[in-house]
Amino acid sequence: MPSVKLRSRTGAETGQVDLADAVFGVEPNVPVMHQVVVAQLAAKRAGTQSTKTRSEVRGGGAKPWKQKGTGRARAGTIRAPQWRGGGVALGPKPRKYDQKTPKKMKRLALASALSDRAAEDKVIVVAAWEFDTPSTKDALAALAALGISGRSLVVIEPTDANAAKSFRNIPEVHVITPGELNTYDVLVSDFVVFTEATLPGAPKDKEAAS
Repeated sequence: MPSVKLRSRTGAETGQVDLADAVFGVEPNVPVMHQVVVAQLAAKRAGTQSTKTRSEVRGGGAKPWKQKGTGRARAGTIRAPQWRGGGVALGPKPRKYDQKTPKKMKRLALASALSDRAAEDKVIVVAAWEFDTPSTKDALAALAALGISGRSLVVIEPTDANAAKSFRNIPEVHVITPGELNTYDVLVSDFVVFTEATLPGAPKDKEAAS
C-alpha cells in the first residue's frame, strides 16, 4: 500500500497517510486514460457551428442564363457552392460531440492518473488548510512551504470557502471539490493536493477501521 507524509499548512510533517491501493496503486492504463480524456474534452464542445447550404442562402431563385447557346457552362442558380456568395458544400452543422463512457472506464482512468502522480511523489496530503480569512498571500506561502510549483490541482471540501477564495486567484492553481475530481485535471497538473477529508478512499478506510 503506497503512503505519503501528512503535512501541515506550513510544510511540517505531522504523520503518515496510507493511500488506497484501488485509487493510487494501480498500473496506469494509458489507452483508457486517453479515451476518457478525449471524451471529456469532446463533451466541452458547444457544437453550435453552422453553415448555410445552397437551399438556405438568400436569393438565386432565377436561372442566371439560358441552358444552351451562350457558350458558358450550365448554371441553375447563383447560390451554388462554386459561386461567390453561394452556399457551403458539406459544411458543419449543429451536432453533439458527446461520447458515452462507461463508469468503470472513468474510474479506471482516474485511478491510473492518480497512481501515476503518486508514483512520481506528486501527491501531497495536508491535514487541513485552516485559513481564518481568505488570503491569496497565505495560500502562496502554503504552496511554497509544501514545495509545490508549476500547475497544481487543489482538492478542497465544498464547505471550505476560505480555502477556495484563497487559491482561486492564483493562475497556476485549479481548485475543485472531491465530486469534481477527473482524469483530465489530474493529468494536466504537476501536483495534486488533497486534505485528509478529501483524499479518495480515506473515508471508507476509516469506516472499515472503526
